[in-house]
Amino acid sequence: MKLVSLALAGVIAAASFTAQAYAAADDFLKIQLKDGPVVVQLMPEVAPKHVAQVKKLVADGKYDNVAFHRVIQGFMAQTGDVQYGNTTKGFDARRAGTGASDLPNLPAEFSKVPFERGTVGMARSQDPNSANSQFFIMFDQGSFLNGQYTVIGKVVSGMENVDKIKRGKGGNGEVADPDRMIKVTLGK
Repeated sequence: MKLVSLALAGVIAAASFTAQAYAAADDFLKIQLKDGPVVVQLMPEVAPKHVAQVKKLVADGKYDNVAFHRVIQGFMAQTGDVQYGNTTKGFDARRAGTGASDLPNLPAEFSKVPFERGTVGMARSQDPNSANSQFFIMFDQGSFLNGQYTVIGKVVSGMENVDKIKRGKGGNGEVADPDRMIKVTLGK
């Protein structure tokens, strides 16, 4: 039984490596943080509309210099408020987390992909069809989010840099003088 389990683990690891190796170059986000790069493999097969919108925002440079405005220890780091979260074009700490892009909100694309360490999901209001530009990276598992938020990707390298993002204070995780995504590009 132990040999079968080891063999199965090897097959799963090889399949994961193969999927990553053959994914299109533009199905990866490279996020430059103060402590180094983070690479996210996007999942267009899981959330095609959300991934397409994120790619457009990246291509237009909208995520550059955007703050991690909400960071909760043991939970997640939220960013992507392209309206109020840009640290070089007038970061608005009072309004960060309430803004969106000029693109339309998206209908939910919920899936069976679990929220676990490194999962990237789209932030939204109470309306399931309100995701726009904001997203979050999980520090730990969050099964209570499964089927409630759209998963768009998974960190495949640089999670140690995500772990170094400045944490917020209080229950809402609001961050004073937040860390930011310095530059976000498509590709590994």
